[in-house]
Amino acid sequence: MSPWPALISLLALLLYFVVTINVGRARAKYGIPAPQMFGNPDFERVLRVQQNMLEQLIFFLPALWIFCFYLNPLWGSGLGILWVVGRALYAWGYYQAAEKRGPGFAIASLSSLVLVLAGLVGVVLALIPA
Repeated sequence: MSPWPALISLLALLLYFVVTINVGRARAKYGIPAPQMFGNPDFERVLRVQQNMLEQLIFFLPALWIFCFYLNPLWGSGLGILWVVGRALYAWGYYQAAEKRGPGFAIASLSSLVLVLAGLVGVVLALIPA
């Protein structure tokens, strides 16, 4: 198997690590003690980025690996890097204002959707006897 899906998975996890650290930094900056989850809109946007990325990782990682295993690891990894870039743009936009998260969300969501649907096709084709 190609190392590309593993590299993309690690990049996605590193991005998640960065946005998680940003939550801790935002807690200190805005004076929001744990376990409090609200109190400042700027903090809440940073927290939402982290929570949403966690939700999306659960969808993205299996889709990436299934696509890469049953179809093509290079194409899957290309879609995966689009997802990572989309999530980074989502975070950057959302940190500024909730209205600016759209382009990153669209890029990441579309790449995830392609990974899932094409991965499903790949699995179904593998189930059909030759």
